[in-house]
Parts: sequence; C-alpha cells; structure tokens
Amino acid sequence: MSIIEGRLADIDSVRFGQIAIENGIIAGVGERLGKPDHVFGDDCLIFAGMGDIHIHAREDVSGRDHHKETFATAAAAAIHGGVVHVADMPNNPVAPIDEATYAAKEALLLRQTLPVVFTLYAGVGPGTKPLKRVVPYKAYMGPSVGELYFSSLEHLDQTLAAYYGQSVSFHCEDPILLEKHKHAATHELRRPPECELSATRYALAMIEKHRLTGKLCHYSVSEGLPLIRAAKAKGLPVTAEVTPHHVFFDTASITDANRPWMQMNPPLRSGADRAAMLEALRDGTADYLATDHAPHTIDEKLKGVSGQPHLDTYGPFVTWLLVDQGFPPERIAAICSANPGAFVNSFHKEKYGRLLPGYVGSLSILNLKKPIKIRREDLKTKCGWSPFEGITFPGSVAAVFVPA
Repeated sequence: MSIIEGRLADIDSVRFGQIAIENGIIAGVGERLGKPDHVFGDDCLIFAGMGDIHIHAREDVSGRDHHKETFATAAAAAIHGGVVHVADMPNNPVAPIDEATYAAKEALLLRQTLPVVFTLYAGVGPGTKPLKRVVPYKAYMGPSVGELYFSSLEHLDQTLAAYYGQSVSFHCEDPILLEKHKHAATHELRRPPECELSATRYALAMIEKHRLTGKLCHYSVSEGLPLIRAAKAKGLPVTAEVTPHHVFFDTASITDANRPWMQMNPPLRSGADRAAMLEALRDGTADYLATDHAPHTIDEKLKGVSGQPHLDTYGPFVTWLLVDQGFPPERIAAICSANPGAFVNSFHKEKYGRLLPGYVGSLSILNLKKPIKIRREDLKTKCGWSPFEGITFPGSVAAVFVPA
C-alpha cells in the first residue's frame, strides 16, 4: 500500500488529507491512514488523474502517419502534461469504422505497455453501422483533417438512425456552409461562426431525435452557448468540450509570422468568443477541458494542415486557469478529472476521475507556485513543437501517479 498526503482537490471540496492506494485502486481517503510515502506541501494540489477525451494519436495499421505521433509518444506527452488517460479520435488513414478496422487499431494498442490508458473512438461515416461492443463514436459533420466526414446533414441523419441510444461526439461544422465560404481570404473566414452555429442546431436535433448521448467537440462560438444551455435545461444528455487554444488565443493573436501555427478546425474566434468559452468552462456550460491534440509536423503546418499539439502542456495550462483566471480547484476537478472520467467509465471496467475508494489510483499533482517556461527541447510529442513555446505558465506538474 502507498499513502500520498497533501491538499486533495475533488469536485466537492479542497481539504488536507491522505490517499491510500493498494493494487492500483484507491483503498481509502482520510486524515490518519498511516505514515505517508509521499508528502506534497501547500503549494500543490492533488487531483484524481486528469483525462483528455479528445486527442489524435496517429498510429494505425497503415503506418502512414507514424512520423508525427504513435501511441507511445502520445502517452509520453500525456504523462509529461499530467494526463493519465486519453481518448483517441478515429480519423486515421484506416479509420476504425467497423468490427475489423476497430479491432485492428485496438490490437496495435494492446501490443504495447503504456503508462496512459487509451479509449478508442469509432468513426461514424456515410453508411456505417454501430459496433457490437460499447464504444464512443465520432461524427465529422463536415470536412476536416482526413476523409471521414459527411457532405450533407441529411445524409448524417440517415446514418445516425442506426446509432439510436449510442454515445456520439460531433465536430460541428455545416458542410454546405463550408462549401459556400471555401474561397474566402483566410482560414477563419472560410470556416466562420455560422458554420458551427448551424451544425450545433442540427447536432442537438440529432441527439434528441435519435436519443443519443451527445457531446459537442472543441466548442468555440459564443452564440451557440445559449443553445447548449437550453438543451441541458430541456434534459437532453449533451455535454461540450472547450480547448486550451480557444480560451488562450483569438483572432487578434494571429500574425503573418504565426498564421500556420494558429490554424485549426474550428478556427480561432474573436476575443468575445474566447472570453465566452472561458466563462463556459467556469460556469458549467462546458464540461471538459479537452485539447484536440493534433500532432502535425512543422512541415505539415507550413503546408496548411490544421491543428495544434497540447498534451505536453495540459497541466501547466491548467495552472493558468487556477492562478491567473481564478478557477476554483473544485471546478478544475470537474472539467479535468471527474467529467472526463465519467465519459470514459462507460467503456472500461475501472473507474476514473474521483478521489474516492474504489476508483483507479491515478493522480495528477500540480505545483501552483513553480512556474514553467515551455521549451521545444522539453516536449515529448513526436511532432516536436507547441503553440505555447516561450510562454511561462504560473505552475507546473509536480508528479503523476499511475498504477504499476
């Protein structure tokens, strides 16, 4: 048995205490469980292991994208950033959309011993059907990175009829409106807010019509937040992600020099949208801090590929929310630990995300008074760059505990 002592941060309180972990599971939480093996001072907060439920590890059976990330390098970047479990998206060169392709990707993962637990999404594409097992699904409503998407919302509706009652996450961009704006001058104008807003309305209608457990990915448009709040008030099982880049950067951050690095789908929005996403994370409209970790190489970024890598910087970024933005630790425990845990717990035998007996004994410990400057040479992601290079965050990852 191992005993960890310090300030424990969960969704209901922040308190001094101890956590006893036995055989990888939390055996007890209290004040006098025994002599501690590890003690963390008042500068630190101990959270249940943090989870990022939206990443893109690029390993699949094709071998085509392994130059920018594998399961192993994604796991190394996650641990470096204080993240103990991740959920990997399906837009691989060989997309996991049926029993055979999903099993092939899963087999690649299970052949490896990794410090991070992976949950694998299956893709929803034109004409696909649900798997026989219970897994999360991802639907790309319009073109993004990869070939797994729909060209019309009506076709999406027809396909989703087969997924009645399933867990489906939506990339909300209307393909018809994307086509309308495809010749605009900049990436931001080619994917304007109206594309996300239109797709949000449709996704919420699909969630209600097909009784889905729905999640809206990497949300970025302030006008859509009332729609999400109304859907939740109506009782629809819908949640939403917000990324680090959509609460840290906005269109005013884009320059001629950094434009390739600041391109992603959906794109950066206005300062007002950025502030609204920050408040959505704070007030509960948004449920997850999820990175959309996209480990494209420097050469690919210079050619116009969308996405940013964020796993290495997850924990330091969270200290920015805690220290500079005044987020209560209890709220961080919700959006980084408990809610991501609740999402993946439906697909695993183990339970993640809370500092309670019976939950997995993985911990993410942040030091709020040990700043860290993000340097390229410290990154573990295989793509080898970060949009936060040169930025100093107010705190850092003090330790990560995962079951042996």
